[in-house]
Amino acid sequence: MRPRDRWTLTGGRWSQGGGDEVFTVTDPATGEPLGVVAASTAAEAEAAVAAARDAAPGWAAVPAAERGAALHAASRAVEERMGELAALVTAEMGKPSGDALGGIEAGIGTLRQYAELGPLHGGRSLQGGRDAADFMTREPLGVAAVITPWNDPVAIACGLVGAAVVTGNTVVHKPYERTPHTGALLAELLAGCLPDGVLNLVTGGAALGEALAGHPDVDVVAHVGSTRAGRRVAELAARTGARTLLENGGADPLVVDAGVDPSWAAEQAALGCFANAGQICTSVERVYVHEAVAEPFLEALADRARNLRMGPGADVTTELGPLVDERHRTKVHQQVEKALADGARALTGARIPAGSGSFYPATVLAGCTDRMEVMAEETFGPVAPVRTAASFEQALDAARRSRYGLAATVLTRDMAHAQAAWRALNAGTVKINAVFGGAPGGAATPRRASGHGFGFGPELLDEMTAVKVVHLQAVIP
Repeated sequence: MRPRDRWTLTGGRWSQGGGDEVFTVTDPATGEPLGVVAASTAAEAEAAVAAARDAAPGWAAVPAAERGAALHAASRAVEERMGELAALVTAEMGKPSGDALGGIEAGIGTLRQYAELGPLHGGRSLQGGRDAADFMTREPLGVAAVITPWNDPVAIACGLVGAAVVTGNTVVHKPYERTPHTGALLAELLAGCLPDGVLNLVTGGAALGEALAGHPDVDVVAHVGSTRAGRRVAELAARTGARTLLENGGADPLVVDAGVDPSWAAEQAALGCFANAGQICTSVERVYVHEAVAEPFLEALADRARNLRMGPGADVTTELGPLVDERHRTKVHQQVEKALADGARALTGARIPAGSGSFYPATVLAGCTDRMEVMAEETFGPVAPVRTAASFEQALDAARRSRYGLAATVLTRDMAHAQAAWRALNAGTVKINAVFGGAPGGAATPRRASGHGFGFGPELLDEMTAVKVVHLQAVIP
């Protein structure tokens, strides 16, 4: 890992945070320290917002095609350093190297997508009188505060920052304090292709995020993180009138219908529950399986979980890397222990392994009920809690009863069931017969406690802009 001692970028100038908040970043696979980070001070955060505000009029005036060209250059800059970025992601949050590289590739693809879509993004004309011109045009909101998580730090940041800058906004980005090296290198690459002040970076914890969310000179706040943090962001932004885009937590269900191949369904469930050690916003968090296939499904799922290769993310053979840190592992294990105390059965896993690092085994819990925290709330770990249902209708009814509404998956051979499912499930994304995947450009907005606003796709460009209606009268009496 390349040493770094500058964590704040303000108006094109890097500086070292000098506040009271200092934290050590550790490798989750070994527990060894990776570096000491000095958080940005309140004065540095204030200066970053001021730099973004000062740069906003000039950047908004740049032709859309030139903003798109700058984003294309940024995508090339990231591509040239993708190996280094992927290694930082693996070192800081433990993601297996192949998955980490996939996240960088996704970020590059998103930058290119917005580089192409940005210049095409516009308003519409209105049918008024022949002596007038009436139209609706889209303008940048101004200053965007972008607050991103640790679990996919490059892909998410590229999407939100890319959409903001290509539509003429300036940005203050705060990456999660668990992945500061990744955030700083990404900012260096992106900012190098933009005028000074268009992209600024601050580094720190929750207090810094709250300062940005409630800042009177911030016009839009994009936040990806927990539901609790998202609600706090919404509360602070409401005081200033800033627009909010929130992707909060979820408790995404998976429904397994009768008639499906239980081994295939188990592979889908394992992918949804265990990929990135369950640390994906749209991970499967609860499973409802029809009693007709429950026994072979559980057997196959437990077998798959037991055979996942757990190890450091840097090892190319690793399938299950560590959790991001020991604090998070403790939270995951506590949910598992509560479920076991309430009557669930562990078919595999459920024990903290000996040795260094914050590893947690792929865990399958049978006999779960919807009252258990592991079913009702987001676990964000490699845990598959399973409840058996007497019918598809019972499983679907249970799956739709949640305060969250991020995503849901249904595995079924019955197209009538598929139709009923996507209509009944109150989620922004419903997937039939695949836990992950989808066409490029797809977008959805979370519902209920999972947030609101489009966080990706072409619609994100609408979120980053405001509509102005213009009536231009050509004739003066």
